[in-house]
Amino acid sequence: MKAKQILTGILMMIVVFCCACGTGKQETADQLEGNLSDLIAGIYEKADLSEDFRSGLDNFETYELTDEIEVSILGTDAISYTEGAVSIPMVSPNAFQFVLLRVEEENVDTVKQQLKDNADLNKWICVSAETMLIESRGNVIFFAMGDNDTVYALNSAFQKY
Repeated sequence: MKAKQILTGILMMIVVFCCACGTGKQETADQLEGNLSDLIAGIYEKADLSEDFRSGLDNFETYELTDEIEVSILGTDAISYTEGAVSIPMVSPNAFQFVLLRVEEENVDTVKQQLKDNADLNKWICVSAETMLIESRGNVIFFAMGDNDTVYALNSAFQKY
């Protein structure tokens, strides 16, 4: 009887250990590595974008998110991030921005909520973004505002990257 209890206990510990190891591997595999500006370029390349949007990418600029511009891009300066990159058109009749933020893993949900609370779809002069989408993979947050087709195509490429 005691041998069965000991064996059952050992088997339960093995199952718990295997589950914990599997969870850790999944989280690690979901992390996006590399420079965020390079990730943005790769996402543009892989996304199923309209020909009109793709032809206008020559007028886009991608650069590091800095303290000086974070309020205009994020809607607040209260967001804590370790790296940020933004891509916006220099000249465009359409409202659009695409941001990637790398944050501490434990802050992902908080930062996503801060973005939702502070983003302004009407921040552009005479135009508004149709939609806003905030998603994450590991510790990288995807934040885009623009037309539905473009934003969702970029997010699809981000999720598969």
